[in-house]
Amino acid sequence: MKCKSLSAALAASALLAFGNASADFGVGVKAGTLGVGLEGRWDPPIPWFDVRVGVNRYDFDDTGDYAGIDYDATLALESYYVTGNFKFPASPLRFTVGAFSNGNELQMISQDTGGLNFDIGDGSFTPGQVGELTSTTSFSSTAPYAGVGFDFEVFGKAGINLDFGVVWQGEPSVTLEATNFANLSAAEQAVLGPALDAERAAIEDDVSDYKAWPVVSLGIVYNF
Repeated sequence: MKCKSLSAALAASALLAFGNASADFGVGVKAGTLGVGLEGRWDPPIPWFDVRVGVNRYDFDDTGDYAGIDYDATLALESYYVTGNFKFPASPLRFTVGAFSNGNELQMISQDTGGLNFDIGDGSFTPGQVGELTSTTSFSSTAPYAGVGFDFEVFGKAGINLDFGVVWQGEPSVTLEATNFANLSAAEQAVLGPALDAERAAIEDDVSDYKAWPVVSLGIVYNF
């Protein structure tokens, strides 16, 4: 994952700094469409406002058809974030804006065709020519976030948080490779290369909806 060690260190440093900054501090665990996460909250001396930092990670394994080819896929979620939260007086409702350090990826490897040819681009290629198809879809490393949330707390201590919003990941960037490509003759590569480019563009179109990633999460928080 991109910038994994650096992002983790920044998130941990931010959580520690917030914890030392004020007694108005909370920590929580979250789960939802961003994965499983840890969040820290700090209430600065500004009415109806707080700052939250956190980290989310999870790998979802699935199978799917992308551009006419069956893949074993892993949606590898990894993100680090900071948000500002504007609260409504006498209400659990808040409005949230923020930024994500975004390492989300869709990693795919083609399934065994059982000896059948791969239909790639406008051509048909044997398993011996192709080997396996491997693909990685990534997004912008920095992504803005906007949403709403609801904080339900008991005596200002333990509580439940709900979040609904969208992370704008940007247009997907897709790679696609055939594992046997380097073993082909120059003439075969001249045919398969453009077909892979066309197939990559088709996958990019299939995953274009992922540029706006929906956020739904439930968290349990404790305030110090």
